[in-house]
Amino acid sequence: MKRVNAILSASGLVLALSLPGWAQEVRQLPTQTITLSGTVATIDHTKRMVNIKKADGSFETVDVPAGVQRFDELKVGDKVAVTFNNNVAARLKPPGEAAVDTATGASTAGQGTRPGGTASVQRTMTATIDAIDKNASSITFVGPNGWKYSRHIVDPTVLDRVKVGDKVDITWNTDVTVAVQ
Repeated sequence: MKRVNAILSASGLVLALSLPGWAQEVRQLPTQTITLSGTVATIDHTKRMVNIKKADGSFETVDVPAGVQRFDELKVGDKVAVTFNNNVAARLKPPGEAAVDTATGASTAGQGTRPGGTASVQRTMTATIDAIDKNASSITFVGPNGWKYSRHIVDPTVLDRVKVGDKVDITWNTDVTVAVQ
């Protein structure tokens, strides 16, 4: 099963690196919206994970952050709708510019009789291009705290515009809305 937050990170990076041209300016990409709806199939309160059975019979696993209020009120069989809006901006850093690694967030608890609410997170990090594989059309990045990520690049011309050692600032703005019926 795929984890929704991994999907968002991966899709954001793919979009960021499929840009037709790189310059020193920030490239803002269109908002990507992912909607997940279904029925709560299982809840692991210890690991804070929920499996949601979708209408097509497949399952999605959602990690529930520790700060989410009213998590204990969620029950197997509840119908849920989760909407993720993801905005990504990417910028090739000029040499010598300081690295960044910031994250901010906010959340609100649902005010109704059922649990739910909203959360927003902005994460900006500097990643270094660690490897470029033109045959596979992929780039491997390393970032803060041991973060390592390899991804297929949609637009292979990007591979001609970057080199191993280049630094890229990637900013994700994600907001999530959860409604429980």
